Amino acid sequence: MDRRYRLVLSCPDRVGIVSMVSNFISSHGGSIADANQHTDPGCNYFFMRVEICAATLPFSLEALKEAFRPIAQSFNMEWDITDSAKPKRVVLMASRESHCLADLLYRFHSEELFCEIPCVISNHDKLRSMVEWHGIPYHHVPVDPADKQPHFDKIEQLIAEYQADVVVLARYMQILPPALCEHFPHRIINIHHSFLPSFAGAKPYHQAHERGVKLIGATCHYVTEDLDAGPIIDQDVTRISHRDHPDDMVRLGRDVEKSVLARGLRWHLEDRVLVHGNKTVVFA
Repeated sequence: MDRRYRLVLSCPDRVGIVSMVSNFISSHGGSIADANQHTDPGCNYFFMRVEICAATLPFSLEALKEAFRPIAQSFNMEWDITDSAKPKRVVLMASRESHCLADLLYRFHSEELFCEIPCVISNHDKLRSMVEWHGIPYHHVPVDPADKQPHFDKIEQLIAEYQADVVVLARYMQILPPALCEHFPHRIINIHHSFLPSFAGAKPYHQAHERGVKLIGATCHYVTEDLDAGPIIDQDVTRISHRDHPDDMVRLGRDVEKSVLARGLRWHLEDRVLVHGNKTVVFA
């Protein structure tokens, strides 16, 4: 794909936003490759994502931002412009379970995900060989159940050291402290089974089997200090029946978790997710 600048914005809705943005781009000879917009009538808010062919503009990225700034200020926009040629840096975090981590590493290795993975952090050493096979540094940071703060301090240090743009909890089975969540707003992505809060705690698929559920699924969301309650990026389900045993449900659930997490991460990497309050607009 040709290099593109991605403009994403949100602001209170009013007449003239689309016209102003498109006229700004065309007045500088810019060619719009893709554009999406949405108005939420409930909160009277406007959302927009535009891809501009970089070669058609006489600007560097920073010069483009500076030229657009007065328009953004006049409409009270929350906005950003990114370069599609610059990969985001993704730090992956995992525990013992490998399915989500292995899937993301495969998609990265096969260039399905355009990003850099500077390291993987885990509270167990079990997945080291798999990660290092991909040539990625692996950091084992143990957790002392009696005092978890040193673990979280080390994690925050590593995230800063590797200059992460986004952190992905690929079945990392620890609850992040509020301070860490606040430090990286809308930059930590998590995956969980969609039974929460109905089947919280240990063995959720076994609990679901006992209730005879007919659908299982997964939710990809941004992490906030409220456990598993952050803005939702993506969800999916698969149908099951009385014929499925708990082990079948675990296997099917893992398949859904992998696909939902990968899709949510891809949309984030491509700047397709706009957050407003505790909701998202996803221009998939």
